[in-house]
Amino acid sequence: MVPGPGAVPADPVKPPSRAPGPRTADHRARTVIEALPWLETYQDRIVVIKFGGNAMVDDELKQAFARDVVSLRYAGLRPVVVHGGGPQISALLNRLDLEVRFAAGLRVTTPEIMDVVRMVLAGQVQREIVGLINAHGPFAVGLTGEDARTMTATRRPAWVDGEPVDIGLVGEITRVDPDTLRALLDRGRIPVVSPIARGEDGQIYNINADLAASALAVALGAEKLVMLTDVEGVYANWPHTTDVIGRMTATELEKLLPSLASGMVPKMEGCLRAVREGVRMAHVLDGRVPHSLLLEVFTDDTTGTTVVPDARDTEDDNR
Repeated sequence: MVPGPGAVPADPVKPPSRAPGPRTADHRARTVIEALPWLETYQDRIVVIKFGGNAMVDDELKQAFARDVVSLRYAGLRPVVVHGGGPQISALLNRLDLEVRFAAGLRVTTPEIMDVVRMVLAGQVQREIVGLINAHGPFAVGLTGEDARTMTATRRPAWVDGEPVDIGLVGEITRVDPDTLRALLDRGRIPVVSPIARGEDGQIYNINADLAASALAVALGAEKLVMLTDVEGVYANWPHTTDVIGRMTATELEKLLPSLASGMVPKMEGCLRAVREGVRMAHVLDGRVPHSLLLEVFTDDTTGTTVVPDARDTEDDNR
């Protein structure tokens, strides 16, 4: 049809948008309807999210994560982000020609490496995440476990094949003071926490981000703990199959823990501690899947592995 006088023709490059067809509209409506009970369930509830793995070095995934966290905040939840930074730390150590070594699933941290860890986590990674979130509104505030003595730690022991090993300045959290985080949440902010803590002796410790997220979730009385990582979940019989365990109780996880790959141990140890100490559920999700966080919170299309307390392992629990 030829436009009449004064009409504005359609953009010759971008075709005019069309109303969604019945199936598309129905799908969108179902998605919104499906989210409604979860919006009610999680209103004003704290969700602690550990952001790590390869998702932290992929620009599109980082952008998607920031949008998802802000979406949670707008939906009435109170998100807290605890970030890792392993790939970035290893990259800088390689450039500085410093040894990258792990034992018992944890980075061996000499005083020299601790300086790099502190610089990368608090000076690079945290600032980038804060900036990405704040591109969508003035919400994110960065801090470390040192700030306001939010986390206090002591040197963490480690064993490999039953033998003690020295992993250096790797800390184990002994105390959490959540007051600063609660004050930020009450003001509508999104805390972004770097997993660094100070000991009673003044020593600075490198804290595994999974365990830091778990400790903060317990101290804050979080509804759930979400571990975003670069695996699909807990495999039932790795490496023989790639079948993911969708749901397990704390006791089931405790029995499985010794057989897990070393990199999964801190994640699942964190999940176990969280649900044993009051967090209603913990999830391990594939952070390589865009918007996996929103899918977990607001839909029934949950992937990954969910860990629940033994006493609440019923159909009345969430997914």
